Amino acid sequence: MGEALLTAAVGPLPDHPPAALYGRTFWYAYGSNLLFMIAVSLLFRLGDYVAVLGGGERELGWIVGFGMIGSLFARVTIGTAIDRRGAREIWLVSAVGFAVACVGHVYVANVHSPWLYALRLLFCCSIAALFGASMTFIGALAPRHRVAELIGMLGTSGFLGTLLGTQLGDLLLGRERIARGDVNLMFWTAAALALAAAMLALLATRGGTAPPKHHEHAPPWRVLRAYFPLPVFVAGAAMGAGLVVLQTFLRTYTAKLGIHQIGNVFAVYAITAVVTRVLTRRWPERVGIRRMIVMGLLALAVGQLLLLPVSRPWHLIGSGLAFGFGHALLFPSVVAAGTIGFPARHRGLATTTILSAWDVGQLIGAPAGGMVLTYALSLHLPDYPSLFIVSAVMLAVVACYFVATYQPRPIEPQAEDAA
Repeated sequence: MGEALLTAAVGPLPDHPPAALYGRTFWYAYGSNLLFMIAVSLLFRLGDYVAVLGGGERELGWIVGFGMIGSLFARVTIGTAIDRRGAREIWLVSAVGFAVACVGHVYVANVHSPWLYALRLLFCCSIAALFGASMTFIGALAPRHRVAELIGMLGTSGFLGTLLGTQLGDLLLGRERIARGDVNLMFWTAAALALAAAMLALLATRGGTAPPKHHEHAPPWRVLRAYFPLPVFVAGAAMGAGLVVLQTFLRTYTAKLGIHQIGNVFAVYAITAVVTRVLTRRWPERVGIRRMIVMGLLALAVGQLLLLPVSRPWHLIGSGLAFGFGHALLFPSVVAAGTIGFPARHRGLATTTILSAWDVGQLIGAPAGGMVLTYALSLHLPDYPSLFIVSAVMLAVVACYFVATYQPRPIEPQAEDAA
């Protein structure tokens, strides 16, 4: 069923020996992404840096929001650059840009300095460009019916990197009093990890990675108008909004319940996602991308509902399992479904556009979640249960919408030949 669906979308499925998919190139790319995600996760402690500079939650929110919105608007430019310059060049430049942004933070002395906002924008744009370039590069290594598999396996490096990066952050800054030297060491360490990731990316992209040569470059808006996969984008945005509950509101929810240790739920979440990715790596061609996206959305909905009866730390395990399973299925499936309908010469634009769905979901989901909590109290309804139920219903509705509207888009043979 899954293979037939993909065949209808992309034409005959070429043979591709498994060894070629998981050869040295893949593992260099995997190592690069792993090191980079350790660096990114290490900087989850940006709040400590802002506090050292004399700022608080308000300044932290403005800095993070400015970077996220700026990178969101830059994604179209990034995608076009990948298509015109090649994934290799953008991958390497973005890793170096990330390192420069990290080092720049060391020399900022005022939390209100415009340089801090400029560095945050460079930081976020570098992350967006690197992940867009690495996924575009990896996606091009696989035949169409195994794109989701390869992207999914590459994505396990992200979960492992998050585990290692947060542990490294605890090691470097896990104390009550944090000095300027501590946060400076954090940024220097992240910069070194990013440069090491660039070296592995250089090894991964050796040979056969010259920038694509096309005589014509259609405007990005015209390409998106012709190939933009709205149902897939909506599913990706719903995923981003659904995960906001775990990433943003879980800590305040558990604090209200008197639960102060939430690290275990993220460990369960990450480990479940990695195991699921490995065990289901061939599901895209066997089960089908459509079913994987629907199952992923419904799993996230179940994860929301499993938060309702929580009263002890171990009660969070079930939700962590559901969130990890749903995330593992959704991410590679959404990226594959959103990109296989684009001509190969526009695959960078396709990848960065689909990745922006998560940003859109989080930008909408975070304030929407806050509004639900506020209005629930004013209506004398339980605040957090209302949030979890509304989020679960939203995910279920999007799953129904996706089933009703998603149709794989055939690829024009001439478009592929031109690429």
